[in-house]
Amino acid sequence: MAETVEFELVSPQKLLKSQPVDMVVVPCAEGDIGVLPGHTPLIATVRPGVVDIHDDGKVAERIFVAGGFVEVTAVRCTLLAEEAIAIADINRADVEERLKAANKAREDAADAAEKASAETGIETLEAMLEAMESVVHTH
Repeated sequence: MAETVEFELVSPQKLLKSQPVDMVVVPCAEGDIGVLPGHTPLIATVRPGVVDIHDDGKVAERIFVAGGFVEVTAVRCTLLAEEAIAIADINRADVEERLKAANKAREDAADAAEKASAETGIETLEAMLEAMESVVHTH
């Protein structure tokens, strides 16, 4: 049996995944990180993007995360995600509605903090739409 790394995906609500995998690729602020068994320990900021879970030599699952943090050890990869959703479960119409609302919130922002918060939401929703497009173009 091939060596694996234990992958845990945790949202604010619950533990979403806990399984041994061949490799997991996490979208981090400084670039994507591929985690294999024996990885050097690290903690990094996760940017909005797609987590690729590899099993049996191929991508077995793709999950969109809205950001968060990842902790990597030699045997485990724990991703604490602000929001996580399987790419296949993303509803384009819902995301587009949320994007309209976020753009309106940015326009109506009373101060810089509200504007920054709306812009963060816009970036996340745009990344979600981009993630959906990447799946359409790769299949």
